[in-house]
Amino acid sequence: MPRLEAAARAELIVALADLAVEAGAAIMKIYGSDFAVKSKGENDPVTEADVAAEAIIVAGLKQLTPDIPIVAEELAAAGQLPPGNPAAWPAFWLVDPLDGTKEFIKRNGEFTVNIALIEEGIPVLGVVHTPAKGWTHTGHGTGTAKVQKQGLPPQSIKVRPVPPGGLTVVASRSHRDKATDDFLAEYPVAQMTPAGSSLKFCLVAEGQADFYPRLGPTMEWDTAAGHAVVLSAGGTVTTLEGAALSYGKPEFRNPKFLVRGG
Repeated sequence: MPRLEAAARAELIVALADLAVEAGAAIMKIYGSDFAVKSKGENDPVTEADVAAEAIIVAGLKQLTPDIPIVAEELAAAGQLPPGNPAAWPAFWLVDPLDGTKEFIKRNGEFTVNIALIEEGIPVLGVVHTPAKGWTHTGHGTGTAKVQKQGLPPQSIKVRPVPPGGLTVVASRSHRDKATDDFLAEYPVAQMTPAGSSLKFCLVAEGQADFYPRLGPTMEWDTAAGHAVVLSAGGTVTTLEGAALSYGKPEFRNPKFLVRGG
C-alpha cells in the first residue's frame, strides 16, 4: 500500500475519530453497569467493554481500509494476528480498544480508546478518545494535533517549552515504581502529575506536562496513538538511548521510553 497523502490522512482522521467515539459510547454503556472482570494473565484484566469496543473498531477499519492489516489487543491475546512479519508490512493498524482497564475497573474515568496507523514503523496518525471525559485527541502529521472537548470546537494543541521553574512530569497512576522515582532524581522536576492510560501522552501534547518516562513494560498498542498525537504536536518519543521508538517489533513489545515536549 502506498503512503497516504496529507489530504487522505486528514479525511481518514475524521472517520477514525468517529469510530473511536462510537467505541467509547459502547464502553460507557458497560461502565455504568455491573460488569464482570476476567484475567488474560498475571495483572492483566479484561472486561466485556474491551471486547465490545474492539469489535466496533475492527469492523470499521475493515470497511475504511480493507487492505491494511489490523493488530488489535484482544485479538492478539487470542492469537489472532495477521500473517507475516510486521516489520516488513508497509502499513498496519494498532488498536487498543480500552487502554487503562484498571482505571475503568476503578471507575476513575482515566481510560482511553486508541487507534493508530503505522507506516514503515512510524505512527503517522492516531486518535486517543477519553469517553468518560468527552475528549478526543487527534494527530496526522506535524502541526495537525488537535483536541475536541465535550462537544466544543476542535482546538489546535502543541507542546510547550520547558518552564524555567522545572519540568511537570506525568507518571502512571497504576504503574509508577521506585525505578521511575530514582530515574527522575536526575531531572529538575517541579511537579508530578499522575494520570492513567495514554492520557499521559495527551498531557504532554497539550503542553500541560513536559516529560513522561516509562520504564515499565508496555505493548505497541498501548502507545502508538498517543505517540502519533505527541509527534503531531511537536514532541518526541524515544528509547532511553535516544532512538525514535518504532513499531512492528517482535511480539509488539516496547522497550523503556521517554516522551518529551518542547
